[in-house]
Parts: sequence; C-alpha cells; structure tokens
Amino acid sequence: MLAARRRHSFRQIATRRVRSLEAARAFVDQVGFCSTFYVFPEGVACLWEAVAGRRRPRWPRHSHHDPDVGLTWTLKDQLPARRHVFYGKLLKGHPILVALDLFPAFYALVRGRQRARDYECEYEAGRLSLTARRIMAALGRESPQYTRGLRAECFMLEPAKTHEFDRAMAELQRGLWIAKTEERYEPSFSYRWDLLEHWLPREVAEGRRLSRERALDCLVTRYLRGAVFSNGALLARLFAVPPAEIDGALARLERAGIIRRPPIAGHRRGLLVSASRPARSPVLPGWPRSPSTRGPPCAPSMSSSGRPRARGWSAGRRGMRCAVAPPPTWTSRCHRARSRSAAISPIGSTEASSPSTSAEGCVGW
Repeated sequence: MLAARRRHSFRQIATRRVRSLEAARAFVDQVGFCSTFYVFPEGVACLWEAVAGRRRPRWPRHSHHDPDVGLTWTLKDQLPARRHVFYGKLLKGHPILVALDLFPAFYALVRGRQRARDYECEYEAGRLSLTARRIMAALGRESPQYTRGLRAECFMLEPAKTHEFDRAMAELQRGLWIAKTEERYEPSFSYRWDLLEHWLPREVAEGRRLSRERALDCLVTRYLRGAVFSNGALLARLFAVPPAEIDGALARLERAGIIRRPPIAGHRRGLLVSASRPARSPVLPGWPRSPSTRGPPCAPSMSSSGRPRARGWSAGRRGMRCAVAPPPTWTSRCHRARSRSAAISPIGSTEASSPSTSAEGCVGW
C-alpha cells in the first residue's frame, strides 16, 4: 500500500508519465525536490523515472537516441533556465531540482543568515578553499559569467587546472554560493554561472529569516508528502544532519499531527508515514503558481466494487484524476459548481511575504 502510494507520487506509472515542461514543473512542485538521473537509495523522486514511467529504468546502450533520456535532459536544462526551479548539487553531491517555494528551507539549513560577501569569513575560518575564494571574487566583480570567461578571470585556463576548477565549483554549489543558470550549446557548449543572491534574491532573503529548526521541519514534511514513508536514519543520511536534529524535528511534527508512526507488521516503530496527502495535483492545469497558495484537501471517493478508493483520486477515462476543487478565490464556473456540492474550505495562507508560523503551513510560503 505505502509502496504503491510512493510509485503514484513519483510518477513511476506509465499512465502518469511526464511529457511536457509544464508537467515537469508541476512534478517538481508536488514532490518538493527530485534528482535528474541519479536514483537515491533513500527514496527520492527522479525526473528520469517520471519521464520513463517506471521504477529504475535501465540506461540505454545508445542514450543519445533514447527519447526518455533526451526529454529528461531537455527538461533539466529548460526548468532552471526559465527560473522555474533551482538546480544544484545539494544532496550527497548529486544535482537535484528544487521547487522555489521549498528552496528557502535548503538555504537556511546550509547557509543560515550568511550573505554572498561572507565568503571571506569562510575562507579565513578554513571552510572555503583558495580556488573557491578566487571564483567568488571574480563573480563579485562581474556576474553572470560563462565557464571559459570565469576560468580566464581566475587564471585557470590551462588543462592541468581543470580538475581543481571543477572541484571548487562543486564546493561552491554545495555551499549554495553560486548557481548554474543556463547551459549554452551554441557556438560552443558552456555553463553560465551567477551568484545565488543575484539569481534568487527573494528566496535567499526568505531563507535568511528562517531558523534552522523551522527549515528542517519544512524539508522533512515536504519530503514525506512526496515519498509517503521513511525513517529517521534515512532522513539524517539524506539531509546530512545529525540524528539528534532529525529526532527533534520528527518529535515536533508528530506532536503537530503531520506525521505518524503506524504499527505495521514486520517494521519497528521507526517507520514514519505522512499523515496527509499532497494537496496539489499535477494533472490539474489551473493550479496557481504562487508558492504561498495550496489547494484544499481531497474528498474521499468509492470504487465501483464498493471499496473506498485512495482519498482524493477518482478513475476517469484517461486514468487517475484528482477530485479537488480549486481555491475559493477563483471565480470560475467549475469552482462554483464544486464549492456548492463539496463546501470545502481552503487550507493555508495567501500571504507570500513571510513564512507561516506553523510547521504545517511552512511548506508553502
């Protein structure tokens, strides 16, 4: 049951495959963050799996001619270039796509209240390499820059210095100092880099206002809504935080009723399950893109055999559809018809200027 819910959420089903840019953006917004091609053993959504519509697809022998690999590569280039998501090496050194409404939580967990100019303090404290310091100084003088121009600014155009430059760039990406904003293919292949403060100023400002405890609560809540289940040890390993901090976050979320520990045969009490399903459905084209608005809860439905179906999902001619009414602020004819029949009130706040005060509302700013 839990594994089936995870496959449905991660779109590891042929009928729920990601086939367009809008579907990919809705998928990232639903799960919070996902990898591009790498399959995390801890259970993280993967864009390639969602495009292929199956779990752990085999890498093709001729990958340049595979349609699923080609579409995944195009989507992971276009989403950050259009500033729909953040792309960077945040989890265990692997690149992931992060929804912009969740990115402040990552920033608060990694950088806290630091600004871009604080790289000098990090270097003096021994937490930043000399090459990374030179790259930050070059981007501080002029940004954004393409890779070749940035290497020229740092006097690292020699082939022997390529490994040192790449290692410093990966270090700055993991530390959320810089961001890759574009991949250029003509006239030659190159990346474009920018300071994170310049590229996402609003999200960085929100992350600087978040406490570390609130940020961890948001990350765990959003992850479990997409992954459905996990345990404390896997969460500590995934987010690279001490187990004591994870235990504190889980205790707070359990008291708030956001997660629960169900008694499942064959598992100890360490199994964690999200107490709520994702409120937004990626198959609905009209959901607002404001990160501060979340949809109402799904209404239960019954199958043709009389058994209760998964809450909020109903079978249609084209597969599973979410029986969710849009927020009541809309004036569409569809909403008025549904609101009269369902009379469901919305959840969450519509204020986008500051994060919510509760752990439940902290997922959507």
